[in-house]
Amino acid sequence: MSDLKKIVSNKTNLQVLYEDNHIIIVNKRAGDIVQGDKTGDMPLSDVVKAYIKDKYNKPGNVYLGVVHRLDRPTTGIVLFSKTSKALPRLNKLFAEKKTSKTYWAIVKQLPQKPEGTLINWLKKNPKNNKSTAYTKEVEGSKKAVLHFKTLKTLDNYYLLEIALETGRHHQIRSQLSSVGSPIKGDLKYGFGRSNKDASISLHARRLEFIHPVSKNMIDVVAPLPKDPIWQACEY
Repeated sequence: MSDLKKIVSNKTNLQVLYEDNHIIIVNKRAGDIVQGDKTGDMPLSDVVKAYIKDKYNKPGNVYLGVVHRLDRPTTGIVLFSKTSKALPRLNKLFAEKKTSKTYWAIVKQLPQKPEGTLINWLKKNPKNNKSTAYTKEVEGSKKAVLHFKTLKTLDNYYLLEIALETGRHHQIRSQLSSVGSPIKGDLKYGFGRSNKDASISLHARRLEFIHPVSKNMIDVVAPLPKDPIWQACEY
């Protein structure tokens, strides 16, 4: 956990990718947790509130709406709402799948093809906070669809680009693991060893959507983590 402490965000090092009156988009570090949980660690939502309070010298409580989440060991784009006007509109965009989310993942073994579509039924086990991918529907499962393609071949790894059709619990982690391609560092889903900073090599790389108030197209790309293997993925 000491390694994780070194890479959490705070109000002075927060990586803000886009901000206006209604929304703020940040680049999450691997140690950040989006919302509070039983660990008691300061969530990213509170960090963003502290950043806004400081930057604009706001008195009293700061409003912030959590629109979506990323798993703690994952890095990349997280979008928050700064106004109560924008939040339900953003929630609607996500619910109606009117956003385009692109993820990058580093794996040691390629799926059987360099690109393709994975269709599974995922069932979450709350006891171990893990989802199992099945090839056919089972009781309590939800259909999960993702598309992947190989972007780059590294010395010992492959860089995959992933687009989600559905947003299930641990979807990318579970589905890639089910075809023998667990994400680098993801011990929970079968990778052989952890990353030094307790991250997994899954990055929410790009987010595109129509702004809920201005109606402008927002297209944000999150810089890659400062890690030699991730940096080798730049092209």
